[in-house]
Amino acid sequence: MPKNEALKKVLIIGSGPIIIGQAAEFDYAGTQSCKAIREEGIECVLVNSNPATIMTDPGIADKVYLEPLTAEALAAVIERERPDGMLAGFGGQTGLNLAMELEQAGVLRKYGVRLLGVNMDSIRRAEDRNEFRQLMMEIGEPIPRSVIATSLDECTAFVREAGYPVIIRPAYTLGGTGGGIATNDGELRLLAERGMENSAIGQILLEESVAGWKEIEYEVMRDGKDNCITVCGMENFDPVGVHTGDSIVIAPIQTLRDAEYQMLRDAALRIIRSLEIEGGCNVQFALDPDTGAYIVIEVNPRVSRSSALASKAAGYPIAKLAAKIALGYSLDELKNYVTGETSACCEPTLDYCVVKFPKWPFDKFKTASRKLGTQMKATGEVMSISRTFESALLKAITSLEIRLDGMRAPHIMSMTDEELLAKIDFRDDERIFAIAEAMRRGRARNGTSPPFTREAIYEQTKVDRWFLSKVDRIVKMEKTLAENAINADILYEAEELGFTDNEILALSNVPREVLTDIRVYNDIFPVYKVVDTCGGEFEAVTPYYYSCFDTEDESRISEERKILVVGSGPIRIGQGIEFDYCCVQGVWAIKDLGYEAIIINNNPETVSTDFDTSDKLYFEALHIDDVMNVIKKERPEGVILQFGGQTSLNLAEALSRRGIRILGTSFASIDLAEDRQKFNELLTSLGIPTPAGRSVTDRDAAFGAVQALGYPLVVRPSYVIGGRAMQVVYSDAELMEYLDEAVSLGVDHPVLIDRYIEGKEIEVDAIADGTDILIPGIMEHVERTGVHSGDSISVYPPHSIGTDVERILTDYTERIVKALGVVGLVNIQYAYDGRDDHVIEVNPRSS
Repeated sequence: MPKNEALKKVLIIGSGPIIIGQAAEFDYAGTQSCKAIREEGIECVLVNSNPATIMTDPGIADKVYLEPLTAEALAAVIERERPDGMLAGFGGQTGLNLAMELEQAGVLRKYGVRLLGVNMDSIRRAEDRNEFRQLMMEIGEPIPRSVIATSLDECTAFVREAGYPVIIRPAYTLGGTGGGIATNDGELRLLAERGMENSAIGQILLEESVAGWKEIEYEVMRDGKDNCITVCGMENFDPVGVHTGDSIVIAPIQTLRDAEYQMLRDAALRIIRSLEIEGGCNVQFALDPDTGAYIVIEVNPRVSRSSALASKAAGYPIAKLAAKIALGYSLDELKNYVTGETSACCEPTLDYCVVKFPKWPFDKFKTASRKLGTQMKATGEVMSISRTFESALLKAITSLEIRLDGMRAPHIMSMTDEELLAKIDFRDDERIFAIAEAMRRGRARNGTSPPFTREAIYEQTKVDRWFLSKVDRIVKMEKTLAENAINADILYEAEELGFTDNEILALSNVPREVLTDIRVYNDIFPVYKVVDTCGGEFEAVTPYYYSCFDTEDESRISEERKILVVGSGPIRIGQGIEFDYCCVQGVWAIKDLGYEAIIINNNPETVSTDFDTSDKLYFEALHIDDVMNVIKKERPEGVILQFGGQTSLNLAEALSRRGIRILGTSFASIDLAEDRQKFNELLTSLGIPTPAGRSVTDRDAAFGAVQALGYPLVVRPSYVIGGRAMQVVYSDAELMEYLDEAVSLGVDHPVLIDRYIEGKEIEVDAIADGTDILIPGIMEHVERTGVHSGDSISVYPPHSIGTDVERILTDYTERIVKALGVVGLVNIQYAYDGRDDHVIEVNPRSS
């Protein structure tokens, strides 16, 4: 029997396509809310337009409408379904904005639909900058001097009084869209006009800048009885001025005194009470590190990206409990589903350190400005857990897959002092690596030579001195490894701090065999601790684990048959939520077959890292060292790589060399498909057309290929994600520029140069079991060849290629799959030039 007997049917608004500021966290939140509603026997209707999500899969909601997220489309669904209530707070800013539109259009009133969890007044008071300011003044919460503006004249009038810099925050937007910091009249005009254009109501807030203050956020919950708790307090590594989605975030808060922590906690609870939100809420503060004064920056009256991070960091399922509260439950009536024992009214206690590190798309967009500000640029994030900040930070950097060992970035280490200082001052995505290099130079000069003293770096960056001291400790260990003969004590300390084997080997200059001998002889391996929400006071019934170097191991190893699934890591362009979808589906299938399903992943936004998806979750970097440590611990019957995109597939060779059983397509077959030279030879032997091409490793060979093939050409390295470093070139100058920038991307693999085939691009997906092959369908691209498949509109089924072409595509696909020995998923891309079907690429994995 549902808590609220008047609710028979509830409609949930999804968040639509992934965009910067609104990513996979809403698939996680939406999936949890659907489960929570159906558990109560209430019919769940979902409206969403993103097919690459778990929430839109059969069995999550009772009914799914794959429709555009517009007020008109939702009104039509409401008229058809007649829900009793609607949840808008699980669809991000999209959901809230649509709820406001439906209310203003009278649709909710016309059909008697109740908005659950957050009411219209709450949304208005949190999202409308003027009403929010009035509310803060009413409850005595400090806010910066500001003005609400709907015209440029109002903006310039405020600046004449307050001066520069000023922060521009548009109303009813996400990820800081349209916002920024203006330091002069030109920037003010640009940002103000852009902000008003992006705001749903043409309104922006101009406020005096408190850049340099600490940025702190609290994730809080409230129920209909006015019970309130703080789920998690989080602290930004970067001071105010960098969007929290672009900042390194640490939980629990590390640098506040208890009085400051309690002051901000009390303020967060006052704010959620004044807004009368029933569910989750995120409150962001700026705190003056010198005086202890604070201001309220922003409130999100909904489940957010920070909610997903706080949920995974604290082991507290915010989205599921927020849905239950929206249905009428109170916190004291609910249990924490992670522990199965403690009340949902108990605030989580963290006895570990969590670091969130953003993932930016600058490897794709090399000419884009890397400068970070109040408008979010990151496409995703990783989360790491360890016993210390240093270890969690280095784990997070490893998880990013940015081809760096620790904090040593060669291009930054080669900068002059002046270039390094400018890099630090510029405040971009590489700032922390520049800070580390400044620490190195300070240590090399006995720590007394400005501008590389710790105090000088603090004055320049306003990064808290405690964080700087921890970065300095990492730098000190680098020096120890470089200047001392490695032994068991040094190795243990380095591992404890989060150093990878590759970094230890590079710094200590010892052979890998020596390092292995020291490790094995002294048993220097990680143990695993449980994320249990209560500091070990109560036992967790659905635990997930993180590694550290300690004496006690809390991971209980069963005697069940096990399969390990390697996840896909952070969301980035070319590798998004669709791979998490595949991982989750794979885990569920493994469980249905009676195996213990184990997953290793590091993305806090996803369903795969939710507490109830797998039998065991390891929150770890997808680095060969970390994956092997989990394998050593669990001893699975095999490892599945093909669901996690190129990230997991790139582990195939290293795992195969170590004798690990790869389930599905073998490494030999993967290598044959991914190595373009070997694959071209296979296609030639099968008599299947492919563009003429060459494999090159230097400029001379590249220009030799030009002589043989002619322009235009497609150039690309092997083993890459989403066409990274793939380009069509039309001249010697373009080819030279490409080779200067991209050859290093193909580490241990050559660059492939192929003749460009002008025509229609077609994709075929298939699944094979080693004998039989199933082709679910063929997709036809609208754009011509040369446009990446991820950027092309696709039509399914195809409309203009004809049955003869389809027959040839089917024949080629079956022959390729059999020749490769594919077991599992495969994606093949073809170019049809009006006469022949040319094979462009094969991906022996989910896609």
